[in-house]
Amino acid sequence: MLTAFGIPAHAQSLRQGVSAFNRQSYVTASRIFIPLAERGSAAAQSYLGYMFETGRGVPLNYTEAAMWYRRAAEQGDGLAQYSLGLLYDRGQGVPQDIVEASKWLNLSTAAASPRTREARARIRDAVTTKMTRGEIAQARLRALEWAPSREH
Repeated sequence: MLTAFGIPAHAQSLRQGVSAFNRQSYVTASRIFIPLAERGSAAAQSYLGYMFETGRGVPLNYTEAAMWYRRAAEQGDGLAQYSLGLLYDRGQGVPQDIVEASKWLNLSTAAASPRTREARARIRDAVTTKMTRGEIAQARLRALEWAPSREH
């Protein structure tokens, strides 16, 4: 019926999940986001990553957060790239890896809107201060070689 009005069912469900999330109805939001995320929705995956990272509506689980962030990040979701970069920097849910952290933070900063670019650049630059020149070069190369891939 939703498609009869020109609104894809997927988009409507995502909106419902976001609405529940914004109302702080996190359990409801997670129930909406999980099937969407499993079907490849990068936005739902990013929300789920955040929910697992913070324990909102789901058990706190950094490994699960990193998995959902990675799936969204690989599709080009800038917020998921940023969040995954921070997890790599801290070693939460993934092995600590400053080069991988920098790669994701570089990609996130490059894709950011002008409104968020400066804040992301500050975090990226703070991570870069902990790196050798070789690590910086390696992270930049990884970012340059990266290309988004859609899930099916």
